[in-house]
Amino acid sequence: MAQLFTPFDPDEPSGRTVRRPRPQVSVRMLLPNMVTLLALCSGLTAIRMAVEGRFEWAIYGILASAVLDGIDGRIARLLRSTSRFGAQLDSLADFVSFGVAPAILLFAWSLSDLGSAGWVVGMVFAICAALRLARFNSALDGPAKPAWQGAYFVGVPAPAGAVIAMLPIYVEFIGAPHGFFTAWVALAYTVLVAFLMVSRVPTFSGKHIGQRIPRDLVLPIFLALVVFTALLVSFPWWVLTVCTIIYLGVLPLSWRSFEATRRTVTGEPLRASDAPMREVAEEPEPLRLEPPPRNRSGPRRERSVRKSRPQNLQ
Repeated sequence: MAQLFTPFDPDEPSGRTVRRPRPQVSVRMLLPNMVTLLALCSGLTAIRMAVEGRFEWAIYGILASAVLDGIDGRIARLLRSTSRFGAQLDSLADFVSFGVAPAILLFAWSLSDLGSAGWVVGMVFAICAALRLARFNSALDGPAKPAWQGAYFVGVPAPAGAVIAMLPIYVEFIGAPHGFFTAWVALAYTVLVAFLMVSRVPTFSGKHIGQRIPRDLVLPIFLALVVFTALLVSFPWWVLTVCTIIYLGVLPLSWRSFEATRRTVTGEPLRASDAPMREVAEEPEPLRLEPPPRNRSGPRRERSVRKSRPQNLQ
């Protein structure tokens, strides 16, 4: 049994077997990946619920995946167990839970009334989620960004995009009528959310929230969390609708905050030609004119000439 799961080293040349001691893996390295796999299972279950027409349970599955996706990263940073394997696994789970599952849910709910057009829009949403995750992974191996940009995402993240993309379903569960017109509204809205995910619009990041909390705010935060949870359980569709509208309304504020911070850091005025997420330009180094290589024979000749001139004048 041990030979079936032999550790594989991708950097090792093929055809070469080396006897190595069996490596030991700490449990803290496995815990974040286990949470990520639970999120993946929740996303796959949401796909099944959507196919079977149980849309409420499909939404619950996607929301559970979003919660678990926010937990696994914090657990990895808390336990100092981040790894490249975990990052790739997290991206694959996010694509299934926040790209494929919402697309199938929206298609089974209303976009199927539009035929091939609805299916194309569902594919566009899933592809935009994949491109968003691929861009995020490529940025991890790229050059380090300034510290102040860590408080912002480039575009709407995939979990948030999946949650806000289901706004038409929330509105229908509240009591809005379901019909052919709703399908066209859902189509346009899904395309808008898909392009927000791959856009360069800066959005607030919640990674730095909750790291340091003043003592006098601990009890109010506990109380607000309890009230929010009670409202979410009692009136889930109203709460999700209000939260989605608030998130969409905060996007312009995040853009303004990003530009104000950029102007403060760089000291440059905002210009109309500036892109929303223009990278901070590094200050050019001053031009340094290095002296030409010294020719030892040159100075000696000059000195000899200077010494010889007075002799000739005499």
